[in-house]
Amino acid sequence: MNTALYAHISGCAEAWPWPDFSPAEVACKCCGELYYDPESMHALQALRTAWGRPIRINSAHRCAAHNRAVHGALHSRHLKIAFDCRCASKDREAFIKAARAAGFRGIGRYSTFVHIDMGPVREWAA
Repeated sequence: MNTALYAHISGCAEAWPWPDFSPAEVACKCCGELYYDPESMHALQALRTAWGRPIRINSAHRCAAHNRAVHGALHSRHLKIAFDCRCASKDREAFIKAARAAGFRGIGRYSTFVHIDMGPVREWAA
């Protein structure tokens, strides 16, 4: 399965094998554009299975207009797909450890969420 960009969730003709996440959860919040990336979604599903409880996604894919509107980085991983997951501070380090084990390489720590992506290995705190 290759990556693909769909103008809207409704145009996604691919099978959706990730039972704990819907296309709407990972599509752009402003327009429904969907970046279909099996590698990222398999890692997200593996994380959910290992975590053993729901993962709430604040932001995943963003279209260029939405990324500008939220003052996202010019080359944000969200322009393809990355996940900002709500996470209580008491669970943060355990969540990050599980995310790494699931294959995520980009890890960002924020006050109310953890950013995870399949980009180059890097970590930061905001």
